[in-house]
Amino acid sequence: MSITDKFLNDVEGHLLLVATREEGRTAAARFSAPLYWLTEGQRDEVERRFEAEYLALARASWRRTAARAGGVRDEYEARYRDLRRRLLAGWLLTCAVAFGVLVLCLA
Repeated sequence: MSITDKFLNDVEGHLLLVATREEGRTAAARFSAPLYWLTEGQRDEVERRFEAEYLALARASWRRTAARAGGVRDEYEARYRDLRRRLLAGWLLTCAVAFGVLVLCLA
C-alpha cells in the first residue's frame, strides 16, 4: 500500500468517524426530545451517553465487517489458488497427452 493510499484511507476513516459522531448526536437529540422532564444537565448527560453508545456500536459493526471481509478475501484467495493449481495440472496433462500422441504418430 502506497503512502497516498494510506493517507486516503486515513482521511476516509476520519470523515466516516466525524459523520458517525454527527449521526449519533442527531439520534441522541431525537431520543431525548420527548423526555421533557429532564433538566438541561440531565438531557446533556443522556445525549452524551447515547452518542458514546452509538459510536461504540458503529465501531463494533465496522470491526465485524472488516473481519468478515478478511475472511471472504482469504476464502477467495484459497479458491483462486486451487483453481490455478487445477488449471496448471489440466494444462500439463493435456500437453503430456498431446506429446504422447505426437510420439506415437511419428513412430
